Amino acid sequence: MDDRPEQPCEVRLALEFMQHTGSSKARGAQNFIQAHRDAGTLPDAGITIASGRNAGLACAWAARQQGVRATVFLPTTVPPVKAARLRDYGADVRLVGTEYAEALAACEEFAASSGALASHSHDHPLIAAGAGTLLEEIHQQIPDLDTVVVAVGGGLFAGVTTAAQHHGIRTVAVEPTTCRALNAAIEAGRLVDVPVDSIAADALGAHRTSHMALAATQHDRVHSVLVPDTEIVHARQALWDHRRIAVEHGAATALAALLAPTITYPTTTCRPDPGRQAAATDPPTARKSA
Repeated sequence: MDDRPEQPCEVRLALEFMQHTGSSKARGAQNFIQAHRDAGTLPDAGITIASGRNAGLACAWAARQQGVRATVFLPTTVPPVKAARLRDYGADVRLVGTEYAEALAACEEFAASSGALASHSHDHPLIAAGAGTLLEEIHQQIPDLDTVVVAVGGGLFAGVTTAAQHHGIRTVAVEPTTCRALNAAIEAGRLVDVPVDSIAADALGAHRTSHMALAATQHDRVHSVLVPDTEIVHARQALWDHRRIAVEHGAATALAALLAPTITYPTTTCRPDPGRQAAATDPPTARKSA
């Protein structure tokens, strides 16, 4: 996928953009609902979430799959097409305020008054555990996998990293240079707020990472790298030029870390064959030594 000499590694792509609702979020949402159902803690009022992005879609889809009511709160400024898609999945869509914070407050109030189970886009152990099933599937198909490269933007990183540690697989966490909530938290040793200004911010633009994500980095087989927007654009274009895979910028970020000429991993530098996983939010790329 580039003009450099062949490197001693093989790259595989986990195409999570082909998952239900178009992202890996479906894994976490399905696990969240199923776990509460199995534990007998799923209320008659169903589940609720404040999200007009991939998490909201996944929540609505998973709820419909399991015959559960889903109430999704959004600001009134959300594009009509997003609200329409949520309704297509059977969700009760409620538009409140002009900012996400107002929709979130309304969601929390609704959960308290109705007894509905509040879900989260990523910062919940059950959401992360569901996301971690991706690594288990990859490991089953590639038993000698040694590295998984993951774009950081949600529960997928925490889930995949935790599962990778269980199998002794190294994880590389990738963020845009100007959208580095996890990287900054690692440097500071605590959660910190960071400015967000990246072409991939729509999917990876958290001002602050989660406690789960930071905790997942406290191992010597987890490494953090940053990539500039120019390399993300290049990786996205390469996916189309070489494989006719069309994805958003956030889904090209993991591959960007492998294609960028200036990104060196802590113990090795890996340049891939055509590849990467193109999820709509935080896609990983799997790699094994040749």
